[in-house]
Amino acid sequence: MPAVVAAFLLCAHPAFAHVTGEHSAEMLHWNFDAAVTSCLIVSLALYLVGLRRMWNKAGAGSGARKLRVASFLIGWIGLAVALVSPLDTLGSYLFSAHMVQHEILMVVAAPLMVVGKPLAVWAWALPRSLTGRVAGSGRHALLASGWSFITLAPVAWTMHAVALWVWHAPLLFDAALASETLHTLQHLSFFFFAVLFWWAAAGATARVSRGAALLYLFTTMMHTTILGALLTITTKVWYTAYGDKPAQFGFTALEDQQLGGLIMWIPGGLAFLIAGLIIAWQVLEKSAPYIPPRGSLPDSVK
Repeated sequence: MPAVVAAFLLCAHPAFAHVTGEHSAEMLHWNFDAAVTSCLIVSLALYLVGLRRMWNKAGAGSGARKLRVASFLIGWIGLAVALVSPLDTLGSYLFSAHMVQHEILMVVAAPLMVVGKPLAVWAWALPRSLTGRVAGSGRHALLASGWSFITLAPVAWTMHAVALWVWHAPLLFDAALASETLHTLQHLSFFFFAVLFWWAAAGATARVSRGAALLYLFTTMMHTTILGALLTITTKVWYTAYGDKPAQFGFTALEDQQLGGLIMWIPGGLAFLIAGLIIAWQVLEKSAPYIPPRGSLPDSVK
């Protein structure tokens, strides 16, 4: 699935290249770029067609449970908000808006897409001959070994952490704002490694125990919280590429940066906490002893 999503984002290349010239606030608009909107529309259309065929064959809720369908659709809406709404253009002016976009991609759309598992549904929308060729490529030894490696939880955790910290280094972050290619690579890596992280570390594979999943979620919450806190409490502007653009919205550059750090610190950290609580609840539910209804207890224990 991460490879499919990566291909989708490569098609949506223009969405990740923010305007860096001097523009007024009136230039904020919805981004109906042809590549972006076509990729979103095609992905949704294939999903709906595949879902209809699957449910017509096996019955509603079979093959793709309704909760998973809702998860995919909400994740798709998250991608649309990040890529098409005025938030995309606003990120050209405000670091805080840029941070909201990052958080939607990494802690909203990515985990929801993982939970939604759309790959099987998409397959139902494809011709059988094409589905067979795609499935056959998955049995290729090199591809299989590469996939097994990058979905190892420690590897996925490390790549996700490195991508987050490296791209937020001031020199590289400013360079990405000035370069369309680097900016595309930045957002692609954020989303791709987030999908890998949620796929592997949050228990999407049988190789990760619930306890290990909690550890990976907790440690990721901690290091992202640290980065967010550093951005919030600093008294120095890290990212100079925005210049005086935040002033158009009533912020100083430092206030805008601190707000962006706070967004990563609180809402971003909360997403990992919620995921951890869900997993902990599942663990407790499975380990809880069965207590029969009172009316079925023998008299000796009533």
